[in-house]
Amino acid sequence: MGTTANQDQAIKQFQSIIDQMDESMKNTYQNMHQGYPTETLERFLKARDGNVAKAHKMLVDCLEWRVQNKIDDILSKPIIPINLYRAVRDSQLLGLSGYSKEGLPIITIGAGLSTFDKASVHYYVQSHIQINEYRDRVILPIATKKFGRHISTCLKVLDMTGLKLSALNHLKVVKPLLQERTRKKIQVLQGCGRDELLKVMDYSSLPHFCRKEGSGSSKNTENGSNCFSADHEFHQQLYNHIKQQAELLDSISPIKQGSVHVGVPDTDPEDAKIAKTIESEFHRLGNLNGRSNSVNGLKVDGN
Repeated sequence: MGTTANQDQAIKQFQSIIDQMDESMKNTYQNMHQGYPTETLERFLKARDGNVAKAHKMLVDCLEWRVQNKIDDILSKPIIPINLYRAVRDSQLLGLSGYSKEGLPIITIGAGLSTFDKASVHYYVQSHIQINEYRDRVILPIATKKFGRHISTCLKVLDMTGLKLSALNHLKVVKPLLQERTRKKIQVLQGCGRDELLKVMDYSSLPHFCRKEGSGSSKNTENGSNCFSADHEFHQQLYNHIKQQAELLDSISPIKQGSVHVGVPDTDPEDAKIAKTIESEFHRLGNLNGRSNSVNGLKVDGN
């Protein structure tokens, strides 16, 4: 963000607010910033275009949501039995394929072929939040240490195989709430996007669905490299981490099956306008094409 006098003053105002919070808010904030409080406050300011009041509200809303829904403990809540976890993985296509040349974790999303039909919605929400928390509290700190600089963002690669443009007009729940600067980071790649992606990552980190022309999320995997699979190294490490955390917190009572119910925060009115604009634009593109084409590849830079 830079270090102008106004920005420095805004950070000081933010920090004074944090100092006055109760212990539960401070604790969840520590889990969120992972040792980089100033950079985290800068991120919230940037998300609200430097408006201190809006950034403050955004931060407080986030912290309150974390406390109310016990997000700090979610990495100690395994999805069990293992067959249920595998069912979630088979129908909620998310993963991590490696790191970019700059050290950014590469999050992969099978947007078009995810079905979300093998478990209750609570398990999908729980899984999604757990992957995000594991990324922020484990993966990013490891990347920061490995590459010798603070890494707080990731690179997301979406496989849009099977998703029609016309369908985007009906996605009323999961909407791309993106600021203008984030929208500019989105690149739609031709084919599987392999050649473009190899400019920013090595072949070993390339998502499996980008390795061959015409490949999709469930095809052409190499040596079990499907980064969506429960057997992939990332998901194995994540699942083992959650089991270990559960054992640490509950060494006496047996682990009980049950989904974590997390409240979904209300949409910010300003973000809702952005989402509506993006939704309308996708629908317009679909109409211009004269038919509902599938988007084969989509790359999103940043977190």
